[in-house]
Amino acid sequence: MKDMKATARRSTRRSFSHNVEVRCHNITVDEPPEREGEDAGPSPQELLAASLATCTAITMEMYAKRKGWDIGHVEVGVDYTPAERGCPTKFTLDLRLPKDITPEQRERLQVIAAKCPIHRTLEGEVMFEDKVSLIEPGEAPTEPPRHDLRRRALNRVAGRAAL
Repeated sequence: MKDMKATARRSTRRSFSHNVEVRCHNITVDEPPEREGEDAGPSPQELLAASLATCTAITMEMYAKRKGWDIGHVEVGVDYTPAERGCPTKFTLDLRLPKDITPEQRERLQVIAAKCPIHRTLEGEVMFEDKVSLIEPGEAPTEPPRHDLRRRALNRVAGRAAL
């Protein structure tokens, strides 16, 4: 699997709001008011829970499709309690599956849910490599205009160099 990249740039309009670019997609991330943010988007920790929920759902759906199972609507809820002194991080997953699937399908999907890449990353060994790049104050990146990001995304899809 190739390396994945996300870039967060502080928004010039909000105190903690960041524009996050992932491939050709933009996500606004911010803190809620109780953490001195303006709630312009989900918090980084909420995105972590959202990543686990969506990865789990997609993993189960892909598995069911490969098996030729028509499992219908799948929903995954994630409750997340960040680590505190003496207590580990806790994720509670609620796999909501249709009532009409067989017990064997339900059991297999539950096993497969724990094999999604985000689940494996969170329960496995993680390594961090930090690098600091210094920039001049006048060179600080700003949030690119949304139309420019869309144009760059379309150019990438079309195989042309970004504008």
